[in-house]
Amino acid sequence: MREYYDRRAPEYDDWYLGRGLFTGRDRPGWNDEVDELAAAIAELPSGRTLDVACGTGFLTRHLHGDIVALDQSARMLEEAARVVPNATFIQGDALALPFPDRSFDRVFTGHFYGHLAEAERSTFLAEVRRVAHELVVVDASRVHSAVGEEMSQRVLEDGSRWQVYKRWFDGQGLADELGGGEVLFEGAWFVLVRASF
Repeated sequence: MREYYDRRAPEYDDWYLGRGLFTGRDRPGWNDEVDELAAAIAELPSGRTLDVACGTGFLTRHLHGDIVALDQSARMLEEAARVVPNATFIQGDALALPFPDRSFDRVFTGHFYGHLAEAERSTFLAEVRRVAHELVVVDASRVHSAVGEEMSQRVLEDGSRWQVYKRWFDGQGLADELGGGEVLFEGAWFVLVRASF
């Protein structure tokens, strides 16, 4: 998957912004909901936050405090460094976080958790509990998906096709899966959930 995200990095934000291959997609209320999601993220208390799988920094830029952003993709980190110049960027493995215990107040992750298979989810949550006392997850809402999970085909502008495991959530279901927590935002396209450990 590292190659997929390296190749997707320059066009990743097109998904959020409705550009490129996403131009003209029928997504009623999408732009307003992206703004509402950004506002909900910006309302999180300032703190030392680790953004895992930060991608291009599209969501990272709304976090306040001392931000460390981690991604496996060097090209994603290059994009993110332009968007969030005051963050610290580290290339690394989200399933083996390269930080000491309790290094952070919060782990934040956007559109990463929903790509993890069951065994990976357990590993990730154990790592989160080790390095922080709070987890905030942004992922895709189930409202517009006929299925809860699938292998999804992704097509890049270069015409390459990739198979990606993907899940969709309702807010309370995601909170329950994380071991309890609160739904901070739930819309037709996105959910935002916070869990404390």
